[in-house]
Amino acid sequence: MNPSPSNSSSLVVNSRIARPRYAAFRKLAAETFFAATQMKSQTTSNIESIADQISADIVDSLTFPENSAPGAPIPEFESLVDMIGRLKAIVYPGFRSNESDRDRVTADLKQQITEAHDILARQIAIAIARHFEACEDVAESDCAAAAACGEFEKPDDICEYSRKIATQYIARMPAIRQSLMTDVQAAFLGDPACKNFDEVMLCYPGLRAVTVYRLAHELNQLKVPFLPRMMSEWVHAETGVDIHPGAKIGDHFFIDHGTGVVIGETCIIGQHVKIYQGVTLGALSFPQDESGQLVRNSKRHPTIEDRVVIYANATVLGGDTIIGQDSVIGSSVWLTYSVEPQTTVIMEKPKLRLRNQIADG
Repeated sequence: MNPSPSNSSSLVVNSRIARPRYAAFRKLAAETFFAATQMKSQTTSNIESIADQISADIVDSLTFPENSAPGAPIPEFESLVDMIGRLKAIVYPGFRSNESDRDRVTADLKQQITEAHDILARQIAIAIARHFEACEDVAESDCAAAAACGEFEKPDDICEYSRKIATQYIARMPAIRQSLMTDVQAAFLGDPACKNFDEVMLCYPGLRAVTVYRLAHELNQLKVPFLPRMMSEWVHAETGVDIHPGAKIGDHFFIDHGTGVVIGETCIIGQHVKIYQGVTLGALSFPQDESGQLVRNSKRHPTIEDRVVIYANATVLGGDTIIGQDSVIGSSVWLTYSVEPQTTVIMEKPKLRLRNQIADG
């Protein structure tokens, strides 16, 4: 219905009345902006007194080395993320580089390898120094048994060892790439919506998570502290997929969709395994020793044998749980015991209640 002339004229009058108010608000906002730029000098004394107290409270809660010796710094997340990008450029050349001919790709690879090695060697050195400071019992700290029981007597020892480990790690890049190519193939074969390998490498968060897992796992195998877990937690935040770098995962591994997947530290996964979003491969319980402390070196997570498919939101728990080869675990299944090979486990069909809104209305 069209508004009456009287309604129309009242709208015009109201808009005319409102304009001065909007102008006043704009003037107030502008004045507030300029006033806010002067706030620092006027409030410094108040915030400084509060900052003094808060800083004192936090510092008092910290433990500093004896004799005021400087504490070990922590590994740098920004450098680690930079390194992950360079490692991806190594295992996926051409997809992380604008170069297209052989010579240019080779030159780019050499540059990425050199720069990734330098970043990694520095971060390993920082991580080792921090690890020994953070551990209550240095004798139990690994770091390749304190460089084969030679101990680290000075910073140069740690730096030399770190460069050696970084070189060993970089030498594993071809093998990591070979495994990742099987994962790419598994994704292409396992998802009918996928058009080609390029789509997998460019678009699939599951492959992104598995890529960083495989990079972190090799570093974990070299007994480098902190860094593998930092890498896995970074990609966890990026993709929603949480894979502990200590897990052992075979080739041709495919995580479809990915979000909410959890794979625990002691999980063992065979070849050609496919899992969907929301799957948890976790611990049934956390065993404790006589003093009530958690037992940290036990098998807590399940074993998934070859060619197993686990559908969305299924939960498989326990270190003694083995899912036999060629088995299928259905959606939303909760499983805490082993199943034989070639077994299908599904939930009983739920009862659905349907109501026709039109008929009932």
